[in-house]
Amino acid sequence: MSPEELVGLLADADRLAAVSALALGARTNPEIVERTGIDGKRVSKAVTRLAKAGLVGSDADGLVLHAHLFADAARAAAPPKQYEDHGYADPKAEATLRAFVRDGQLTGMPAQPTRRRLVLEHVARSFEPGVHYPERAVTELLEPWCAAGATDHVTLRRYLVDEGLLSREGGEYWRSGGPVD
Repeated sequence: MSPEELVGLLADADRLAAVSALALGARTNPEIVERTGIDGKRVSKAVTRLAKAGLVGSDADGLVLHAHLFADAARAAAPPKQYEDHGYADPKAEATLRAFVRDGQLTGMPAQPTRRRLVLEHVARSFEPGVHYPERAVTELLEPWCAAGATDHVTLRRYLVDEGLLSREGGEYWRSGGPVD
C-alpha cells in the first residue's frame, strides 16, 4: 500500500476511528462501536472498506489491524539517504569519513589510529603541496573543519604536525605528507 493510498484511506473520520480502536485492541465491530461511539452501520462500512484495502484482516479471534503497513508506507515515503562522497574509491575509507566528516566539518575524531590518520589525511588535502602557509592562513583553513565543535583548530593543527602531514619551521607550515591529490 502506497503512502498516498494509506493517507487516502484514513482521510475518512470513521475509518480513522476504526483503525484507532483496532490499534488499541478492539477485535470486533461491537467493540469498535463501544470505543468510538460511532453507530454500527457506519463502523461496518468503515471496516469493510479497510478490509477491502488490506489494512484490516481477521483471524480466529476477530479483526486484525495490519499495522506493519504503516511502517512500510513510512519507509516508502522517506527520501533515500544521501551520502556525501568524499572521493575515495575504498568503501571502508568512505564509511570512516561519513562517520566523522559531514559537510566539510569534523563531527568527531576517531580514537583508532588508522581511522584517525585517514581523517587527518583528508583534512590535509586542504593544503596545497609545496605551498608555505603562515600560521594565520593555517588557522583560516582549519577553522571550517572545526565548526561542528568536535575539536578546535589548535588541536587539529597539532594532530596534523604530529602525524607528519604538516611540517613547521619559523612560523610557517607546509604539507609534508599524506596522499598526493
